[in-house]
Amino acid sequence: MNHLQRSNAGDHTPHGPPVILKNDLPASLVLFLISIPLSLGIAHATGAPLMAGIISAVIGGVVVGAISGAPLQISGPGTGLVVIVASLVAQFGWAATAAITLAAGALQIALGLTGISRLVMSLSPAVVHGMLAGIGVSIAVGQLVVVLGGTAAPTVPGNIALLPGELLDFRVGSVVAGVVAIAVLLLWPRVPRASVIPAPLVAVAAATALAFAFRLDVSRVDLPDSHALVFPEMPRGSVGTVLTAVVTVALVASMESLLSAVATDRLHDGPRARLDKELVAQGTGNVLAGALGGFPISGGLARSSTNVAAGAKTRYAAVFQGVWIAVAVLAFAPALELIPLSALAGVLFVVGLKLVSVSRMRNLLQHREFLVYAATALGVVLFGLLEGVVAGLVVALLRALYRLTHCSVRVEGDRVCVRGSLVFLGVGRLVRELRRMPAGRTVVLELHIDYLDHASYEAINDWRENYERTGGSVRVDEVHDTWYDRASQGKPGGRKTLPGPLPRWFAPWSHWQGAPDAVTLPAQRSSVEQSSDPMLLGMHEFERRSAPLVRPFLHELAVRGQRPQQLFITCADSRVVPNLITTSGPGDLFCVRNIGNLVPMASADDRSVGAAVEYAVEILNVSTIVVCGHSDCGAMKALVQGSASRGSHLHSWLRNAEPSLIRFHAPTSPGCADLPVADRLAVANVAQQLDNLLGFPSVREAIAAGTLTLKGMYFDISNARVYLVDPDRNGLEPVPSPA
Repeated sequence: MNHLQRSNAGDHTPHGPPVILKNDLPASLVLFLISIPLSLGIAHATGAPLMAGIISAVIGGVVVGAISGAPLQISGPGTGLVVIVASLVAQFGWAATAAITLAAGALQIALGLTGISRLVMSLSPAVVHGMLAGIGVSIAVGQLVVVLGGTAAPTVPGNIALLPGELLDFRVGSVVAGVVAIAVLLLWPRVPRASVIPAPLVAVAAATALAFAFRLDVSRVDLPDSHALVFPEMPRGSVGTVLTAVVTVALVASMESLLSAVATDRLHDGPRARLDKELVAQGTGNVLAGALGGFPISGGLARSSTNVAAGAKTRYAAVFQGVWIAVAVLAFAPALELIPLSALAGVLFVVGLKLVSVSRMRNLLQHREFLVYAATALGVVLFGLLEGVVAGLVVALLRALYRLTHCSVRVEGDRVCVRGSLVFLGVGRLVRELRRMPAGRTVVLELHIDYLDHASYEAINDWRENYERTGGSVRVDEVHDTWYDRASQGKPGGRKTLPGPLPRWFAPWSHWQGAPDAVTLPAQRSSVEQSSDPMLLGMHEFERRSAPLVRPFLHELAVRGQRPQQLFITCADSRVVPNLITTSGPGDLFCVRNIGNLVPMASADDRSVGAAVEYAVEILNVSTIVVCGHSDCGAMKALVQGSASRGSHLHSWLRNAEPSLIRFHAPTSPGCADLPVADRLAVANVAQQLDNLLGFPSVREAIAAGTLTLKGMYFDISNARVYLVDPDRNGLEPVPSPA
């Protein structure tokens, strides 16, 4: 039996009829129930014919779904386009807006064919999310007017001006239906097992039933006048105005679709999105939607995430939901006309508020991008979408320029710490601080910089040469890169800085500390730095150098918890450093270390390793368990020589390795003949521990389900080389190169 089993998660997903019937058909019904109220609500929010939303939902499902480059993304009337379309309807009328939609679709197809999709994705995330937040606020304010019984204006300031009057003269029936829809939409997810029925459907159904039962005075959906298709007409206006409208619709629809496709990819293990193909599919959908008088189409994350959560596996879920919408409108139009418009407005009010993500704000605040986000959102709310995006881009560019020209300089005794980018515009402050340093001292210039231009190098080097002429000494310590060192080597007579970045990263690694060219710490440093305790020195170096770099990442791990992909079982030997030999970091490996990298059998008295295995498989859902042995292992030598004292804890522990000795001596498993005896035993020991892992029920079940892989590794210390262990022959294999 080959224990190096591989998980097929994320490989080619089966597309046969059983999968379609079992997964995609039920998911399509859930999507259908969500799409009807959302499509009607989005159309009503813009002043478009209600049938326009239905047309786009059908085209987004059947046409875009069939040719999509993101099979699990669901397309339909674009939530992010509500403000834009409302403005276009007010300015040009619906027939001209349909023509703009058609032209925007053609532009999307052209963009997709040129392979420019990833360029569109290069827009700052802060600008994109600020744009969505601004759109969300605009939707919410406009729909609040509708809930009160009024008619929404195309702009946020206009709707804010309407609110006082609507609050003084609101329609009771409209408010009741809208508030019921909002309340149900917010409370329904808290009901046990409520996810079986979509919240928007329940919200609209509850509000409709209440309005019908109590005969509330409300405006309702009116489909009869919308059944006739509205064909596109040439917009009346200047060429520049029309072109701006076309480009705006195309870019916003494209960004919303591409961002949704990338985000949806993170929710499933199926095929990854092909962005250029997806853009062509979205453009094709908008060409058809414009030709038939439909609403502009885009991919939506809310619908797409619902699709994944409902268990969809292929594009057929999107196609089927489009079919169900068409059938429902044709066969059940009278039932749809009972829906109060304020109920749809209530649904859109909540949808708009959800576009304003508090967690996203916190994240951008941590990364110092909130100013860009806020500028974009406020610009969209107060002036319009294009103006808001331009405002966000201007702020982002100004911040980038500031970061490029800004560096922080901190003086601590004879140490000058510089962080940021060093260019000619910002080097003046550094030089002023350097010139204040007392003469005749040993100055450490610590550079945490991501860029150094030639003018800055010359300024620093001139100061250094002058300072050393007066009897002082300067050491340039580059922490993250070697900008100064490279510039120095490129100059005639230039000298290499000491030390290089590698020893500093590994401080206080004893090898570097004891090397002939190791750095002597200046007497002026703190008592911690002068300490001979390498542990204290290492902690100090971490706080000073590494902590600022990893703090945001570790904070994220602390907030969302650990999600390692591997359980790594290895020896306690100090020469084996798991993160070093696997090039991994915090949050990647769930480690167990013990003498001899042993996994006692499930029936053994020792429970510590078994507890870690069960926790990793059952709670953390790791995808791989690695057992890593190594050369020159003291535990294996003790086994071969029988040198562990009887009655000792070590002797008792090594009894768990007796099956490895039996495996090692088996004639059918010769192992690696060219290795020393103890090293051959180390390889056989790894193979045996893989067998021992199969004694745990949770491990066997996960392997049978295809979600867990077992791997054996062997680390040759003297050659710094890692091998895979073949447990069938107790042999070694080279690590394959990545595909």
